[in-house]
Amino acid sequence: MIPLPQPTPLSRPHWEGCREGRLLVQRCESCSRHVFIPRPVCTGCLSTELRWVESSGRGTLYSHTTVHRPQRPEFEAPYIVAIVELEEGWHMLSNLVDVPADELAIGMPLEVCFRKMTEEITLPLFRPAAG
Repeated sequence: MIPLPQPTPLSRPHWEGCREGRLLVQRCESCSRHVFIPRPVCTGCLSTELRWVESSGRGTLYSHTTVHRPQRPEFEAPYIVAIVELEEGWHMLSNLVDVPADELAIGMPLEVCFRKMTEEITLPLFRPAAG
């Protein structure tokens, strides 16, 4: 089993959303910026007025790399690490699934999918968007 995230009081809403099949992100009430990874203050204006909102889970491939030699033996290589630009304008680091590395193209449409790892942790991954 790969090492899994350890939810904190700050990140718990994100992980609860993933368990429910929803991609949740913080949004600043003062400047409307989306904040990911979870923070106690907005990374744009430093406001503490953050609330959790649901993302569409749709986006495009912003950047990627294929890992052939993982840093830990628990990871099965090769695997694709990507930065996804969500349609709301925020970026998320994740893994791509269901697509060969030689078919990747910057800007290709992606959608979130969820992989249950344990009762507590469901990982948000991305795959090519359907149709």
